[in-house]
Amino acid sequence: MALGKLPDEEAGAGGIFAEINITPLTDIFLVLLIIFMVSSSVIVETASREGVKVNLPKGASHDIDPGAKSLVVSVLKNNDIFVSGQPIKEEDLKALFVSSVAKDANTQVIIEADEGVTHGTVVHVMELAKDAGLVRLAIATRSSE
Repeated sequence: MALGKLPDEEAGAGGIFAEINITPLTDIFLVLLIIFMVSSSVIVETASREGVKVNLPKGASHDIDPGAKSLVVSVLKNNDIFVSGQPIKEEDLKALFVSSVAKDANTQVIIEADEGVTHGTVVHVMELAKDAGLVRLAIATRSSE
């Protein structure tokens, strides 16, 4: 807040006025806006990348190329199935596979199975994909390093 004389008045009359300087306030709001924009984009990116925590088995191969045409299916220890972080039932998974084939026959199915998942469960998910017409199947592993 600034104090001073009004410019219109003569030297002897002396009036005091108060003026709010909004420049520092604007600077603070712009800095807060930038902080919120950066933090919200990080939160959204982290949430979309880490939909479901899966303890992948170790492997040495790096042939999987996840891209826009990939469908990531996660299978947890208790045999719950997730697609893009959302739980899905077996019937809905079949329908999703069929719709994926209709959109693009080259859709790649990447199965992220927890180390504790039985082999039969992974094979069952792969068979569902093959029955729908998807032929590009991959099993995700974590780096052995």
